[in-house]
Amino acid sequence: MVSGQRIEETAVSSFAHDAVIVIAHNASFDRKFSERYWPIFQQKAWGCSATEVDWRKHGFEGSRLGYLLNGAGYFHQAHRAVDDCHALLEILAFELPTTSSPALAILLEQARKKTIRVWAEQTPFELKDALKRRGYRWSDGSDGRSRSWYVDIDESKLDEEIAFLQTEIYLRDVEPRLQILTAFDRFSVRA
Repeated sequence: MVSGQRIEETAVSSFAHDAVIVIAHNASFDRKFSERYWPIFQQKAWGCSATEVDWRKHGFEGSRLGYLLNGAGYFHQAHRAVDDCHALLEILAFELPTTSSPALAILLEQARKKTIRVWAEQTPFELKDALKRRGYRWSDGSDGRSRSWYVDIDESKLDEEIAFLQTEIYLRDVEPRLQILTAFDRFSVRA
């Protein structure tokens, strides 16, 4: 279907020009891909419908689009770009029973918040499983970032995260490297 087809940069730039926020269901993938091919996306705020809504808290089985659609009573032809976009629009408009607000309102509230990336540099190898259980991900350094474990957390959880590192990982006082992220750099390779 896409063999021999091409996406014109000017058409994408024109389409995205007035967007206040770009929402993707896996923004950590989509943003990196989009920024590589269309520089306009580097200037935009991004939100992630997969990670910036705590779907389980709102009664869903997980954050995969198929789970969300099923939980909301919908069905669609998965993995066709246009169908996935329409499906996501339905999910974002869906009123969450726990808040009586549409999922989009929750996503936008989260996207507006700053998050902090905590780098757990030079951690002992044998503690990797403890870091993984806590939500840390590994950066292999191939994208210019540190070769290290890291986690993105809400600002309000910073003291708790540092206490975890001091008592469970380093066993001493430590001041990890911190990076403040906003919707303008979160999910980007630049972060």
